[in-house]
Amino acid sequence: MGLHNESKINSLLQQWQPGTPAQTAWLRELGYSDQLINKYKKSNWLIPFGIGAYKRPNDKISYIGALHALQQQTKMTVHPAGPTALMMLGKSHYLDLAQKQVFLMGKPQEKLPAWFIKHQWDIDFNYATTSFLPSGLGMVVQDETNFSLQVSGAARAMMECLYLAPKHQDLIACYELMEGLSNLRPKVIQELLEACTSVKVKRLFLYMAEKAGHSWFRFLNLNDINLGSGKRSIVSAGVYLQKYQITVPKKLEEYGRI
Repeated sequence: MGLHNESKINSLLQQWQPGTPAQTAWLRELGYSDQLINKYKKSNWLIPFGIGAYKRPNDKISYIGALHALQQQTKMTVHPAGPTALMMLGKSHYLDLAQKQVFLMGKPQEKLPAWFIKHQWDIDFNYATTSFLPSGLGMVVQDETNFSLQVSGAARAMMECLYLAPKHQDLIACYELMEGLSNLRPKVIQELLEACTSVKVKRLFLYMAEKAGHSWFRFLNLNDINLGSGKRSIVSAGVYLQKYQITVPKKLEEYGRI
């Protein structure tokens, strides 16, 4: 390999964080031609990581490193969401659940690339595309060893759990998560609730927050939150709550009572 090519590969390695894949589209944006990429592949500088991505020799790629590549290289909004985000933030003790299944969310029509889908990860993914919350609102930066990752902050993650409920998240488990969120910032919650387009999520969030007795609840301005009109049956059979016009499981409504 000539000095020019060696300089180019060194420049790439300086921009490419260990533990993350390099997508072909990103390499092209950086000025690496298909011919040069093939040369690096033949020289074992680039190891194929499925179709459309590469890894460093002997590098280990976790799904977190893969998500970093999607966020930073191709500007996708896909991120750890709901219970997975809460686990990463240290807000959940459901480690067994988190290890078996990872919840991801992205905006509508945002598809995971083939190299991500076809890779044999050690966990299963539940990926939902939705716009019930604006992209970027309520997100935080989670620092990893070699890179950082955008994940849902605690308040947004709680709302994502409720978005997934009751089909993909148990409502009792959601309430237990809510009980642990005593230090949320009212301003952040207010912004999220005002921007949220899911009436179900907003009503359940406020109901659970009030039931949990969180001090931040009284600082919310409910008049600025559009809770829609009419009844919402979260479950087919349960207890109807007039204040929030929702039907919830009897077990949830009685939870915590002596």
